[in-house]
Amino acid sequence: MRAGLNSLQTRLIGHKAVMDRPRELALLLLFLGHVITALEVPLDLPQPPTITHQSPKDYIIDPRENIVIHCEAKGKPHPSFSWTRNGTHFDMDKDPKVLMKPHSGTLVMDISGGERAEAYEGVYQCSAHNELGTAVSNSIVLRQSRSPLWSKERVSPIIAQKGQSLILHCRPPAGLPPPIIFWMDNNFQRLPQSRRVSQALNGDLYFSNVQPEDSRSNYICYARFPHTQTIQQKQPISVRVLDSEISLRVFVSDKPVDERAPVFMVPSESVSFKMVLRGEILEMECIADGLPTPAISWVKHNSEIPSGRASFLSFDKTLRITDVSEADAGEYRCIANNRHGSVHHTIRVTVNAAPYWISAPRNLVLAPKEMGIIMCRAAGHPKPSIRCIRWLMNGLPIENAPKDPSRSVEGDTLIFSEVQTGSSAVYQCNASNQYGYLLSNAFVSVLAEPPRVLTPPNIVYQVIMNKPMLLECVTFGSPVPTITWFKDSRSSMLEGNAYVFHENGTLEIHMSQPSNSGKYTCVARNNLGISENHVYLEVKEPTRILRPPEYREVQRNRDVVFECKAKHDPSLVPTMTWLKDDGELPDDERFRVDSDSLTITDVTESDAGMYTCIMNTTLDQDSASAQLTVVEAPPTPAVIYEQPGAPTDLELTDPGARSIQLTWTPGEEHNSPIKKFLIQYEDALHQSGVWHNLTEVPGTKTTAHLKLSPYVHYSFRVLALNDVGFSRPSMPSHQYRTSPAAPDENPTEVKGHGTEHNNLVITWKPLMPLQANGPGLQYKVMWRQQGIEKDWTSVSVANVSKFVVSGTPTFVPYEVMVQALNDYGLGPKPGAVIRYSGEDFPSAAPGDVRVLVLNSTLAEARWSPVSPESVRGRLQGYKVQLSSHHIFSPNKTSGKLPDLLPYSVYSLRVTAFNGRGEGPSSIPQRFETPEGVPGVPSFFKVSALDLDSLTLEWGPPHERNGRLTGYTFKYQIDSKNDLGLLEELDLLSNQSSFTLHNLPHSTRYKFYISARTQRGVGPTLTEEAVTVLDRAPPVTPAFGNVSSSMSEDGALISWEYWGLEKHLYVEYIIDNSDEDWHKEKVNGSQFHVLKGLKKGLAYKVRVVARGHDDQAVHHSEELLVKVPAMVSPQVDIATQGWFIGLMSAIALLILILLIICFIKRNKGGKYPVKEKEDAHGDPEIQPMKEDDITFGEYSDEDRKPLKGSRTPSSGTVKRDGSDDSLVDYGDSGDTQFNEDGSFIGQYSGRSDRDATHDSSEPPSPVNAMNSFV
Repeated sequence: MRAGLNSLQTRLIGHKAVMDRPRELALLLLFLGHVITALEVPLDLPQPPTITHQSPKDYIIDPRENIVIHCEAKGKPHPSFSWTRNGTHFDMDKDPKVLMKPHSGTLVMDISGGERAEAYEGVYQCSAHNELGTAVSNSIVLRQSRSPLWSKERVSPIIAQKGQSLILHCRPPAGLPPPIIFWMDNNFQRLPQSRRVSQALNGDLYFSNVQPEDSRSNYICYARFPHTQTIQQKQPISVRVLDSEISLRVFVSDKPVDERAPVFMVPSESVSFKMVLRGEILEMECIADGLPTPAISWVKHNSEIPSGRASFLSFDKTLRITDVSEADAGEYRCIANNRHGSVHHTIRVTVNAAPYWISAPRNLVLAPKEMGIIMCRAAGHPKPSIRCIRWLMNGLPIENAPKDPSRSVEGDTLIFSEVQTGSSAVYQCNASNQYGYLLSNAFVSVLAEPPRVLTPPNIVYQVIMNKPMLLECVTFGSPVPTITWFKDSRSSMLEGNAYVFHENGTLEIHMSQPSNSGKYTCVARNNLGISENHVYLEVKEPTRILRPPEYREVQRNRDVVFECKAKHDPSLVPTMTWLKDDGELPDDERFRVDSDSLTITDVTESDAGMYTCIMNTTLDQDSASAQLTVVEAPPTPAVIYEQPGAPTDLELTDPGARSIQLTWTPGEEHNSPIKKFLIQYEDALHQSGVWHNLTEVPGTKTTAHLKLSPYVHYSFRVLALNDVGFSRPSMPSHQYRTSPAAPDENPTEVKGHGTEHNNLVITWKPLMPLQANGPGLQYKVMWRQQGIEKDWTSVSVANVSKFVVSGTPTFVPYEVMVQALNDYGLGPKPGAVIRYSGEDFPSAAPGDVRVLVLNSTLAEARWSPVSPESVRGRLQGYKVQLSSHHIFSPNKTSGKLPDLLPYSVYSLRVTAFNGRGEGPSSIPQRFETPEGVPGVPSFFKVSALDLDSLTLEWGPPHERNGRLTGYTFKYQIDSKNDLGLLEELDLLSNQSSFTLHNLPHSTRYKFYISARTQRGVGPTLTEEAVTVLDRAPPVTPAFGNVSSSMSEDGALISWEYWGLEKHLYVEYIIDNSDEDWHKEKVNGSQFHVLKGLKKGLAYKVRVVARGHDDQAVHHSEELLVKVPAMVSPQVDIATQGWFIGLMSAIALLILILLIICFIKRNKGGKYPVKEKEDAHGDPEIQPMKEDDITFGEYSDEDRKPLKGSRTPSSGTVKRDGSDDSLVDYGDSGDTQFNEDGSFIGQYSGRSDRDATHDSSEPPSPVNAMNSFV
């Protein structure tokens, strides 16, 4: 580019006489400005200052941290710096809290001492000076970030009908910068948002329609202030949504909200206007009320919404466009619609722009007598006019600068001609409109400098054949040097159509060929000298896929292989990558990538798609694709799957010292493809008869290149695996013996430590037999004292992994190495590790031990450290022995002793300890802890003696922590709404009870008691009590309108309550159950849902109000709630086998009893029970017990009712079917059936009431007959 400038300068001078008109000169200079590019001046050459780093124009600081305003600049000589604040010179020497960093213009204001950050707010500007000019920074507006507190407000609970719209206002405090708003609950969990519920740009939470699940008491708006990283929260907002069904029955509320068409909640008007600056972010939002929830969509009038920069946020309610340009201006329309209608809103967007550069000023380097220009072109909306563009020189308006005949100003262009050595300066261009400003520095440096090549020498460029290539030759010189290129030698200059010579010195080769490889030389010349540089070009072969993957159609559950073979330049390292449908392969072990193939095993339908192989090198790549189609297997006869047949024909080829190739022939697959082959080996030399796994290969391969170890007698065998399992092993291959060699590796995990004060135990992990590589494996153990001994002491041992070095000094460092060796030589040279010999107990105790008592529970122990010589090891710390041990690190000479008991005596000793143990202890130090405040009294109870007095009893605290001086007793009336005046009494330390007299009746009191020592008052124990009522209060119901209903969630219980107690519970129990009542607490509402009730059962439910002592004060009437049963299959008991068998057994037993009865009757005998009845008198005269079930007597003469039978009031025995009950035949009326129909209890056992009767008395068959006939 500088060469082009020279040619234009020559033409400009040649036509100087012709170009008299300023307009023509301006046009030519405009073209010249497009050609000139900025140059980097090497830092070792004189140059005016250049600002390299500065703080942003709008600089917001954290008031908790020191203020740092950046200003960095380069130049030669190195610039000095000065600052202005609010347009006047800022004298840093007057404020000791302000300093400037060395060799920098960066300011640091130290406010760590409590200074207020706002005292330093203002507009700052930095100037960098040297003898060649002055560069200035932007005007930096410094402001302190602010995070004001939320204004206090009373937030009332919100009650809304289901389906209504709702807005929860956030109204965060205005911070600097503005806070980030989000809504969470009191557990810091973000509140869920949706199309129905969303947060607006101003932070408010909008509900298009509320639902019962929106009811909660903890809607909290949080504001996070980014700079201070502080979070503030608004008072929680309680929202209660009334369900239409519940509200009609329980609450007094409006009628249910009907469905409705959308109406915009924000914006509220039909048309709104929005202005945004170019390059900023445009955000527009539309939030609609409606039921069902409206859907939002966006369109732009007569244009498309920019897809690349636009995004729809907050469930399409917000349209966000980034990097706004003038093309984004226009009308946008948001549409809200649901099934009842639609509504739209128009947003008219205008785009303005702060000034931005079209052509920013660039540094200009000129040789003496040269000419050049600096242009300053900016655009904006409104466009910055020429009057809004100001030129400055070295920070001062150019009209006030010293006159320079070589400089002229033409609007937005500075023109320099016939410059002289003293014309160097820094020029500033300032372009502004009402939305902002631009400030840029550009220097003019007048230099006479011979050429130099800035491109590093001997760079090697690489390019693929037939591709273009750029060879750089970055130079500097003044005048601008001309560049020429040579190849391989300086004999001929490059020229012709094959090359393009760029004005910045770069050489371009259109189409690289192998003949273009070689050495290239660029030569830079001006009238002051010459410079050259060499670079190299290598032209590489392109990467090509020779065998691309092909289309595959495979049955499900089969395997498929895609091949991809490629060639590439031998000097480049290739990598193969596979894609599926232009994405990564699934993370599935069924996909296996080899060097030139992709194998997919057990194919599924989801594997179908396009597969692409990509061969990459550092310079190029090639790719190819193929489709995979997965089809169902055709129906086939039943297939028998078996393990594969054993591989055969094992053959060893290509033997090497440590490798060999094994090939084999697979056996039959038996209808299940072989997935892999397992290769095993036997070492006949070391472990004959034991087979080890060596490697695995895919089922598609029948060859494996095996890596071997020396000194092993190998035999190999192969097993095949399919879905059924492994095959039988193949026959072993013939034996292959590898030659012995020296070990390849040394033992690992070399360690050293001392077990005594004068030894060093060296240990290591021994080598495995396969790692020995030859016979005669030994270990060479070497050691020497670090820094003392130059020669190594060594010993060779075998069959061990430990060696003890005796007679060592105590705790000194040793260098230790362990090397493997065998009959064929030594292993590789090992690395040395540093280990220490054994430690001895410390020989000295810490001195100057003293104790500083800080308070009643904390003391600080201090001591002098032990000398390093007395440690005799590695000092691990100090142990302070008290009632418990306190360990402190070795660099500590003091430590806090917490959790001491007040008013106690302690004895303290300090010891030093190392890895061996503790040394001697210091002289015991005795100290006492002062009194502390006492603990809580051991108990506190209140009892009522009569109507107007209460007696309080307490016990002294378990932890007195000193000498008790008394008790502080306080009490106050505890009404429902507030607490009364607090009364206080001082009681003696030996007092344990106190009675308050003349108290008003039926009044609740709250009592507080605490113990005192001279140190202060201890914690308080609280109790509550109520004085006795003087008369029974009138009984008025506290609950009313208790009702229930069933829903999917459970049983909804609702009620009305007029009582004073705040603790309400819903209690329930299964009807006719003896279990305890279950209770669930109610959170301030008048309805509650009972969940988890068992289906098919009936429950008794009541609402209970409880006092502070958890005693029931009021309760509602019990309500019977029936939970519907689930439909379950019914079983006919009469068809069950067990029931038929049971009835058959009972019938057989009855038949036997009847036969015995008739036999006895025919013989005229009596049952033994008759004798017993005779002995006790006539059963008719004796009183009949209702629960007596003893069988009576039966005889020919006696027709009395049988004892224990069911006798009606008429005196006759009923024999119809109404009395047929198994209960009469059992022990008592309590006999029941289980759910499966079986008896509860024994079939004919006796109850506890039978214990008074004779055990020999048989059961009466007549009773049995009366029960079953």
